[in-house]
Amino acid sequence: MTLAKRLMDIGLALLLVIALAVPILVIALWVLVVDGRPVFYPSERMKTPDTPFTLWKFRTMRTDRNDTGVSGGYKSARITRTGRVLRGKRLDELPQLYNILRGDMSFVGPRPPLRRYVELRPELYARVLRNRPGVTGLATLTYHGREERLLNRCTDAEDTERVYLKYCVPAKARLDLLWARNRSFCYDAALIVETVRRVLIRRSN
Repeated sequence: MTLAKRLMDIGLALLLVIALAVPILVIALWVLVVDGRPVFYPSERMKTPDTPFTLWKFRTMRTDRNDTGVSGGYKSARITRTGRVLRGKRLDELPQLYNILRGDMSFVGPRPPLRRYVELRPELYARVLRNRPGVTGLATLTYHGREERLLNRCTDAEDTERVYLKYCVPAKARLDLLWARNRSFCYDAALIVETVRRVLIRRSN
């Protein structure tokens, strides 16, 4: 990661923490009052092929100690009413500002994978995770809707795993590597602007 990219991450994250402090507090209280504890959902993700970190989100699902893998259609019944609202507007990801300030993530980069997928596709993720994971990115903007449609059709964990590994992992990796070959300060800024635009469109619908 370049110094300019890291400084942009820190500066923008601090501005957003200040600007969104009240909404973040309101959402935390909303989840606490309506859905109870825990308010936050910690998930182990990989910063590099060998370095894990804890990614933070607002909790959007009822807890299940046996939960593994990515979310498929078979998990939809566990999503709370509050969680559907937060997910629809990507507000559940606001706690990742903490991850950005810690240096676990950047604003723009490949989405941080679960450990099991890094272990199942080590050669692929060795290339993808040469760049710091991000909250948004080319793969997120381009493929997220397609991924949701594919996984929402899955009726059990085995089918979800098969679809995710066969279709989603390679497709997102191609986009992440395309971004990496063309990354620049201006390109990252454009991806952030496009992400904000899409979030605002969702809010207005």
